[in-house]
Amino acid sequence: MASPPRRRLSGLDQPRKRGVSLRDAYDPERFGRVSEKVARYIGSWAFIAWMTAVVLSWVLWNTLAPENLRPDFFPFIFLTLLLSLQASYAAPLILLAQNRQTDRDRVQYQEDRQRTERLLADGDYLARELASIRLALGEVATRDYVRSELRDLVEDLAARMDAIEAQRRETGDDRPA
Repeated sequence: MASPPRRRLSGLDQPRKRGVSLRDAYDPERFGRVSEKVARYIGSWAFIAWMTAVVLSWVLWNTLAPENLRPDFFPFIFLTLLLSLQASYAAPLILLAQNRQTDRDRVQYQEDRQRTERLLADGDYLARELASIRLALGEVATRDYVRSELRDLVEDLAARMDAIEAQRRETGDDRPA
């Protein structure tokens, strides 16, 4: 008779298989996301239409149906109980969804404020850089200024050469200058 196959133990070089636990599947944000979905649905026209249809059909059934088939009679206490139960669950879910939205808005406002502060700082930096460039350019000779100075020097040299040439003619000197 053959012995049953032995279970092979994993070695130290092999990671152990982890079992599925509830702690691994727990997501603390899941209830918040569900509450936002519920609050979004409760605030929709579809919910209002369905709720109106259910209440109307409840009232019509309990007023027009035979008495032995009516679960709730005229003051409709059971309907009031159901609506109160629905409201008692809806109100905290809506408040939770509003709190989560407020938290998201606060984070968004903080990011917007930080972005605005960075943009203002960048704008200030660029304004200072532009002012320093303008000051530096004020001290640097521009092309037009250099051209006008060179033109004045050429005119001044031409006038001196003309004066030297006129003086040589008066003295009668034929030597080249």
